[in-house]
Amino acid sequence: MIKRIVKLTFREDEVDIFLNNFEKNKLKIRNFDGCHHLELWRDKHQPNIFFTYSFWENENKLNTYRHSELFKNVWSKTKTLFSDKPQAWSIDSVWEGE
Repeated sequence: MIKRIVKLTFREDEVDIFLNNFEKNKLKIRNFDGCHHLELWRDKHQPNIFFTYSFWENENKLNTYRHSELFKNVWSKTKTLFSDKPQAWSIDSVWEGE
């Protein structure tokens, strides 16, 4: 299982456009083959900074999504709204506890 965190920093006047596009596509992304979990987080102190947090079955499934028409469509609309370069991390859990 791969956990993926992507940091997205938007121009403040473009946040609503991003949120509308995410709302339209979140279930398509979540239901994409290999995606087991999807969350959207927002920074408490900088409301134009968001993070996606997703779980992918494996790197191959993640890459299949990243090369899909769905991703190309979502990303083409999203990348025009950035005020800073996006950052992404693929991580493995070392420990999870309650």
